[in-house]
Amino acid sequence: MSDISIAQSVKMQPIQEIAAKINVPEELLEYYGRYKAKLPLSLINAEKVATSKLILVSAITPTPAGEGKTTVSIGLNEGLNKIGKKSIVVLREPSLGPVFGIKGGAAGGGYSQVVPMEDINLHFTGDFSAIEKANNFLAAIIDNIIRNAKHPIKIDPRSVIWKRVIDMNDRSLREIIIGIGGKANGVMRSDGFNITAASEIMAILCMSQSLSDLKEKIGNILIGFTYENQPVFARDLKVQEAMAILLKDAMKPNLVQTLEGNAAILHGGPFANIAQGTNTIVATKMGLSLGDYVVTEAGFGADLGAEKFMDIKCGYANLKPHAIVLVATIRALRHHGGAPADELNTPDVIRVKAGFANLEKHIENSRSFGLSPIIAINHFVTDTDEEIELLKKLCQGIGVQAVLSKGWALGGNGTTELAQAVVDLIDSNTNQFKPLYDWNSPVKDKIKTIAQTIYGADDVEYTATANADLKRIERIGLGHLPICMAKTQKSFSDNEKLIGRPKNFNITVREFEIAAGAGFIIPILGSMMRMPGLPDVPASEGMHISDDGVIDGLS
Repeated sequence: MSDISIAQSVKMQPIQEIAAKINVPEELLEYYGRYKAKLPLSLINAEKVATSKLILVSAITPTPAGEGKTTVSIGLNEGLNKIGKKSIVVLREPSLGPVFGIKGGAAGGGYSQVVPMEDINLHFTGDFSAIEKANNFLAAIIDNIIRNAKHPIKIDPRSVIWKRVIDMNDRSLREIIIGIGGKANGVMRSDGFNITAASEIMAILCMSQSLSDLKEKIGNILIGFTYENQPVFARDLKVQEAMAILLKDAMKPNLVQTLEGNAAILHGGPFANIAQGTNTIVATKMGLSLGDYVVTEAGFGADLGAEKFMDIKCGYANLKPHAIVLVATIRALRHHGGAPADELNTPDVIRVKAGFANLEKHIENSRSFGLSPIIAINHFVTDTDEEIELLKKLCQGIGVQAVLSKGWALGGNGTTELAQAVVDLIDSNTNQFKPLYDWNSPVKDKIKTIAQTIYGADDVEYTATANADLKRIERIGLGHLPICMAKTQKSFSDNEKLIGRPKNFNITVREFEIAAGAGFIIPILGSMMRMPGLPDVPASEGMHISDDGVIDGLS
């Protein structure tokens, strides 16, 4: 059965019944139909947050299809509940770009899914739409002020760094000209679109812990400079109240359910290659308040999402993971061992052994944060027993436990061994989380630490544009912010062709973006772009909807 067929075959429980399992009174729910609801921030309990256990799921450097972090996260959560633990999975919301593109949705797969799958992968509760509207409202205000010659703030149109967004892969919108058609249509200037997941509003939503915090962060957005080269912030345009009004409902985490009727919280959806790649702080704290264990994931490989989770999110939220699970697949190991795309499903122990170097580097990186990981082998039907046993022995050889995870095929029944291994690791109290760098270090030192420790680079090079950007960052007093690298997810390096564990390479910072509202600096490495394009054959071509509204082909 396909993922969507499995999801449609399971009878969902009314959302108030799911809420009752985590002791949330029905009157506190804000309903979005029968199976979705928003949770008020008043449910967050600081004392409970401090005592519950946080489990981070990350992964090996992925193949283009991904290695199943969400599936493993949901499956692990089901397994924890199977062995008697009160666990809640807390995930990001999917973006329509990947849903209609190549990677698919983000509701899990097989018998480890969150439902209603169709709603979650499409418009859900409207959070992405609200983020898009708030972002584009600010863009409209900026151009309205530029057009108004009498406005006291004289924004230099050439300096505007704020872009519009849309939740779709559309490469044609990366660079555009606006204001064509005369003065009535505004001032003509260069502009462009990012995908909504890359909007700073998305990042701000994920980093905010209250409406007042949200407003303050919105006010701190740097939108450009005056003709006198003075910074202009969103607060100077008096927009933070209106933007917060647009985002007031989006600030509340979303409650749904897994296929086995366990609570799941979904909130926020930044990508990990061009943003921080983790769900909202309030959703994570909500899960920790309502459960004893929280399973959450960080996007793409551990060199991206996990690094940002620990160096950015944990710093702002005062959180610490008690365990990290690294998802590995035999398919990805074959890939990093040199298998061409048409042989990724062909058994090959030699390539698996060669590809282990990539996973080994991720294990080393986890240890640099004071965390010894557990390896979840996300099982595929094309895996052989010989390859699986080889991977277990290779992990054992460097002091790491690898556990087969069959959540896709068996749900919680296929992940109880993994769940028990995670609980045992947490109970051993051997993991002592520590961040990688001091935020107050010089910007180039912070970048070099990430590049050398996490990527394995020899050094960091900067273009003239990047050095000019850095001088501007220092001039306006933002050098103390943490670093959010924008880098390809396909390699430890900034060159997607360097698979496995590349060595003897430098990374190049092409330019910087400043997310002063969200609270981090974004070095752009290599050819990274913040608006993806569609593949030659988009996933949308395989989708169908019947006359009675039943959807097929969504994954």
